[in-house]
Amino acid sequence: MTMTSLLLALGGLVALTLFAVLLFQQLFYLLLLTVALAALLLRPPRRETRTLWSELVDVAPSLTILVPAHDEEATIVDSVRALLALQYPRFEVVVVDDGSRDATLARLREAFALEPVAGPPPQRLVRAPVRGVWRARDLPRLTVVAKENGGKSDALNAGLELATGELVCSVDADSLLESDSLLRAVEPFVLDETTVAVGGTVRVANGCRVERGRVVAAELPRRWLPRLQAMEYIRAFVMARLAFARLGALTIVSGAFGLFRRDLVLELGGYRRDTVGEDFELVMRIHRHCRERGRPYAVHFVPEPVCWTQAPERWRDLARQRIRWHRGALETFFAHADMLTRPRRYGAPALLGLGTLFLVDVLAPAAELLGWLLLPVLGLTGGPVLDLALAWLALAVGGGIALSCGALILEELELARVPRAGDLLRLALAAVVENLGYRQFVNVCRMIGHLQWLRGATGWGRIARRGFARPTSGEASS
Repeated sequence: MTMTSLLLALGGLVALTLFAVLLFQQLFYLLLLTVALAALLLRPPRRETRTLWSELVDVAPSLTILVPAHDEEATIVDSVRALLALQYPRFEVVVVDDGSRDATLARLREAFALEPVAGPPPQRLVRAPVRGVWRARDLPRLTVVAKENGGKSDALNAGLELATGELVCSVDADSLLESDSLLRAVEPFVLDETTVAVGGTVRVANGCRVERGRVVAAELPRRWLPRLQAMEYIRAFVMARLAFARLGALTIVSGAFGLFRRDLVLELGGYRRDTVGEDFELVMRIHRHCRERGRPYAVHFVPEPVCWTQAPERWRDLARQRIRWHRGALETFFAHADMLTRPRRYGAPALLGLGTLFLVDVLAPAAELLGWLLLPVLGLTGGPVLDLALAWLALAVGGGIALSCGALILEELELARVPRAGDLLRLALAAVVENLGYRQFVNVCRMIGHLQWLRGATGWGRIARRGFARPTSGEASS
């Protein structure tokens, strides 16, 4: 065999392998889209908030909203006001200022007339020292904790120690919940006593009109970068989360908006402090704990409760976020990878949940980037290798666009969260554009996350917050 023929054979093998990996990934996504459609078609009709309130007002469990905050002065007051105005029978809000270097605590004390609470809180969970606890003079449902910086998990553990609700709901400080979100999210706990966790949909708030901590007009982001993320969030929540929940394999309840049974979280020792993927890790630990003890349990996803969150508006901030997310995913995967070796014991959360994570987060970023890097080289070889390279390109771009548009159609047909036809067209355009640079950028960030995980990197990284004000016309084109 000549050197030329050997190189052609090697190039063909590489191209075939990359195509097979991508084809399997896209077919799996198509399966998720189909399952999500079935889940939406089979779900009970959406009830009015007034009806839901009358049904749940006497039976809804008490609830504590935990709000970890670090350098959130731009959004914290609006967020807390919106939380206090939620429609729910019995709830409290515990804000944990995790060693902020800005005026987060000062803004809270000024806005809510906070008064100090005597005595230190109980220390049942490992956490950084607490500096003080305050309660609002006229709002006894609001408690604010100030502590030394220890990370999001540490802040959540400090809030857990002061929580009194049967359920705890973790909400990011830069997020806004719709007024009936808690009512809709808590329904699975009332209908199914085995429910231990529930997640809701997270949407991008950039561009929305916000008044007094409430989204009063859902609009698309004016800037392209958050608009691409808006399309990405629709695909992730309406398609993936809903499908995995239907298959009994939901492994992520978003830290931006998730409900848990407080006694179970305390039994598990709270949130782990050695990972930046604390939401993912907690759900995996719940799966492991309940299955090892033969305890009946359920983890649900309810698409109707919506949490609005700020998406990064700068590429640098997006990179930091995605590197952190990916590092957290790898930390959790390898902490629980042994569950894959015992599928009978751990079932769908291991086979589908961790198996998908291995495909999508461990293998896919490297395989896809390798495909893009080798595409020009493989294309120059001609013949069958060129055909495979072109097929890979068509599948990578065309398949990605088709899946995103499918998720968008699904969302509009069943949930109707996009208000105008023009916005649907803009999101459809975003579904095209995200496959022509954005997705490749995210994969580069994920590979950096790979390298940081291998080096044992720690910390969250700082992401700038703009507050909920809409961008001016001059900013819209930037």
